[in-house]
Amino acid sequence: MSPNTTASKLVRPRYDGASLPNLIATLEERVVGRSPHPVLERALAGQIPDGQTYVLVVMDGLGASQLEHPSADTLLAHRVDTIDAPFPTTTTVSLASIATAQPPSKHGLIGYTMHLPDHDVVVNTIRWTTLWGQATNIPTDDFLPAPNTWERLRAGGAEAITVQPAHFAGSSLSRLLYRGCRFEPAHTEHELVDATVQLAAEPGRLIVVYVPHVDFAAHVHGQHHPKYLAALRTVSAIWSNLVERLPATAVLVGTADHGHVDFPTDRQFRIAKDDHKDRIFYGDGRALMVKGDGAELAGRIPATWVPLAEMIDLWGPAPRHPTFVDRAPDGVLFADDGWLLLHRHADDRMIGNHGGLTPEEMNIPLLVRKTPQR
Repeated sequence: MSPNTTASKLVRPRYDGASLPNLIATLEERVVGRSPHPVLERALAGQIPDGQTYVLVVMDGLGASQLEHPSADTLLAHRVDTIDAPFPTTTTVSLASIATAQPPSKHGLIGYTMHLPDHDVVVNTIRWTTLWGQATNIPTDDFLPAPNTWERLRAGGAEAITVQPAHFAGSSLSRLLYRGCRFEPAHTEHELVDATVQLAAEPGRLIVVYVPHVDFAAHVHGQHHPKYLAALRTVSAIWSNLVERLPATAVLVGTADHGHVDFPTDRQFRIAKDDHKDRIFYGDGRALMVKGDGAELAGRIPATWVPLAEMIDLWGPAPRHPTFVDRAPDGVLFADDGWLLLHRHADDRMIGNHGGLTPEEMNIPLLVRKTPQR
């Protein structure tokens, strides 16, 4: 390890019963009586009561440690435990785990930006463009394995619904994630809450509510900015309204896809142009995947090189997705504590970042409505 890296702070995902994919498998099991994938360990699953319909609120970018902020006290009051986000700790990877109840090793979406050798391109998996913004026109509807979570629920006689901001409807990422899932668009936070409450009145449903506010504010402004504070308050208000208004027959669960860490500009390391020769960079700035020689580069930058063979299990266990070996890097440059790595196409305007294995990035909260207000 690099002398600036604290190995003891790295958290490996607990895919055997304490991770985001296990949570989704547990909710699937509650709704239709079974899941083909590993569920939460008994102590964690026991924190989630039985109900007729389940509502999962996914609060993008709200790691477990961020609930210690005074403006998150409402959320903190409902936290029952902490689970792990999959690796790498980034939105598209985690949302794909929700859509499949599987770790990345099995669903095949292994990074925020990802090398697709069959298309000879590195894609941004949020926008499905090249790293410089050019459309790729890669079809995404069948990117994830079938049947996915929503298709299995439907086969079991249940209904899967996602409620989220309307502008996500029909995007390449939404088509990838929500094949077989009813998409309920909301134009305001009030619409989002109202729609969720109405939908939860019917039994036999799993409703996933996506709330992006904290992630956006943390990326753009950092966790010490008034707009981050405002985002925390907005998310807390959404949760509080659902706590108060959801019927007693509905079980309300909350979690996140990853946490956030702030990196000022003097802790953002731009990789030199010459160092891009014979290397393909992708992933996140906290865990930068490399096709090519990363060991030599690690000796000159604030990072630790870990070859694929030594960290392949971070994506999850075998058997792996048929494309995994082709999409996987030769290894990963793990940024040292307090550092962010930027390749030539990376955005240096973002203060908040994630993707690595520190507790701040990996640990996500498990929230459960404790006492419905009547």
